[in-house]
Amino acid sequence: MTSIRCRGVLFDLDGVLVDSTPAVARVWAGWARTHGFDPDDVVKKAHGRPSITTIRELLPGADHAAEDREVERREVADIEGVVPLPGAMELLQALPLERWAIVTSCTRPLAGVRIRAAGLPKPRYLVTSTDVKHGKPDPEPYLKGAQLLDVSASECIVIEDAPAGIQAGKAAGARVVALRTTASDAELEQAGADWIVDDCAKLFLDSWPASEEFLLIGRRTK
Repeated sequence: MTSIRCRGVLFDLDGVLVDSTPAVARVWAGWARTHGFDPDDVVKKAHGRPSITTIRELLPGADHAAEDREVERREVADIEGVVPLPGAMELLQALPLERWAIVTSCTRPLAGVRIRAAGLPKPRYLVTSTDVKHGKPDPEPYLKGAQLLDVSASECIVIEDAPAGIQAGKAAGARVVALRTTASDAELEQAGADWIVDDCAKLFLDSWPASEEFLLIGRRTK
């Protein structure tokens, strides 16, 4: 077991707080087949990054904005099987509302749909692809999340499941707890994760000292 002292927690959404994997796979696999791509390759490529980034890479000559709107439309419409991941609800409810934020590659409308579908507490602070110029793996999303909490990124713990998100957190100067919900340990370690745990159920709030720091407790596996 290990103690992680911090002043804020920045959560990714999909694969960290919410299991939207079946819906994401259905949408991107359908989009891939429409354009003649291998569905499995596209689903893996799309995870943890803004949709438009994947679209630009795969269809350089397309109307990217139109394709992005279509992907978003499909994702907003497909919430079947979107549920909270183990430990997510308990950890969010234990943390002070002003000390955590959700930082996601979803658009703001899609993030709202998935948060509500999973029944998660409404975040006070939410950073989406709608709110930044450069998405993960760029550090901008996590720097903005820390700014909303009024702390430095180095005082935050980022909780991620995707290599692109881990890279974004590390580039922002944060420490990163990676979850085994999506990628292999080797991929998580290569991306720079400081700790690797199964899911949010392996983390819990231990204390809230007067210094406005708190302790997350988890099992260090790296």
